[in-house]
Amino acid sequence: MSLTSQEGLKESLQQLECHFTWELQKEHIDPGELEERIDEQTQFTKSKVRDYNLRAYVKFLNGKKDEALENLQKAEETVPIEYPGDVEKGSLVTWGNYAWLHYHMGNLTESQAYVEKVESICKQFGSESPYKMELPQIDCEKGFALLIFGARYYEKAKESFEKALEKEPENPEFNAGYAITVYHLEDIFAKKPSGKESSLEALKVAAKLNPDDVFVLPLLAIKLQASDKSVEGEKWIEEALQKHPDVPYVLSYAGKFYRKKGDVETSLQLLKKALKKAPNTGFLHHQIGLSYRAQYLVMKNESRYDKCQEKDKMKELKRVCIFHLEKAVERKPNFFFAKIDLAKRYAEQEQPQKADEMYQKLFAKNNLSSLEKQQLHFNYGRFQEFNRRSRSEAIKHYFAALKIEIDSIEREKCKCILKKLIKKKIRKGEANAENFAILGFIYRLNGEKEQA
Repeated sequence: MSLTSQEGLKESLQQLECHFTWELQKEHIDPGELEERIDEQTQFTKSKVRDYNLRAYVKFLNGKKDEALENLQKAEETVPIEYPGDVEKGSLVTWGNYAWLHYHMGNLTESQAYVEKVESICKQFGSESPYKMELPQIDCEKGFALLIFGARYYEKAKESFEKALEKEPENPEFNAGYAITVYHLEDIFAKKPSGKESSLEALKVAAKLNPDDVFVLPLLAIKLQASDKSVEGEKWIEEALQKHPDVPYVLSYAGKFYRKKGDVETSLQLLKKALKKAPNTGFLHHQIGLSYRAQYLVMKNESRYDKCQEKDKMKELKRVCIFHLEKAVERKPNFFFAKIDLAKRYAEQEQPQKADEMYQKLFAKNNLSSLEKQQLHFNYGRFQEFNRRSRSEAIKHYFAALKIEIDSIEREKCKCILKKLIKKKIRKGEANAENFAILGFIYRLNGEKEQA
């Protein structure tokens, strides 16, 4: 193949709709951990074609091109089963992935052949583009791929599911994907949208369309709990456990539900059961760590009234909490929030050097999202204020968090903390020009022009 034709092939490949063109970046995930997670979830998802395609792409990211090819072959074999009346349309994403994989393997003739297959189907069905078709099932597949790649992709995933729902508003799979995505967006940003925009309403619709969905039911339970409807939420979590008693995903979210309810014993029981079935899951270790932390806080509060409370037990709870958080980070090295939790626990255990090292490693990463940067500056500000006793450094990091224009609980906290710290410096006559500038910035954000 000539250089000119190679360039033409690359140009055609870039127009295909498949995992290789959806901008799913390796540096945003842990390919090995994601591969294991996909393997765990595959047995509970209905679309095997989608799973084989996703697994193929992640295998490719892991440098396992031959295994990637095997998964695409399985996807191709499964298409007639899942799309019996629409094999050609159901094959477009798989063919696109084939074309890209062969290109990366140096099989340019095979790559060209798959591009031509896609082109032929697009022409046959009168597509405006020679290399892609507007199909809701492709939007859905794209949405799930974006969703599993993590928080920085959630907005784009939401857009993909919305696009699919425009064509088929009653489709159970599209509704499930949309509801799960909106839930995670709300969970990450700690927002509480109401009405049709809220994940609670979306999850209710998804559960109604598919009452057995293994991924929707636990999230609906937790969302109801967060909306002060714990009794109704517990009915859903019990139903999910009854229908899927041995699924680690269900057990992990059930553990989260009972931890938030205050029933830490049940939480740990469920999470440990899940861990036996999926021992390498970073999310589970994180949840167990949080449960031990909750148990420690209960004992700490009780010890104020019971002077005979065994301090050794509290010390052990802090130890096992850190153990599981370390496991979470070990199993999932890019697990940002587990690292933040671990740094906070190191500081609490009077290990400030370890905490600082964890924070510095996060600051050194060049691929953090804006939200992660905001969270990092906020938590490091807390560390500087309360552990290092450096108000000037704390102010610096709170202000850095505040300047990141993402609405969150932490950003609101930064406003209040900064006002308090700077006004204290003013009263003591220690404020400098930069402090006054920050205070003016806060007033301006709040729309208080005169004070600004």
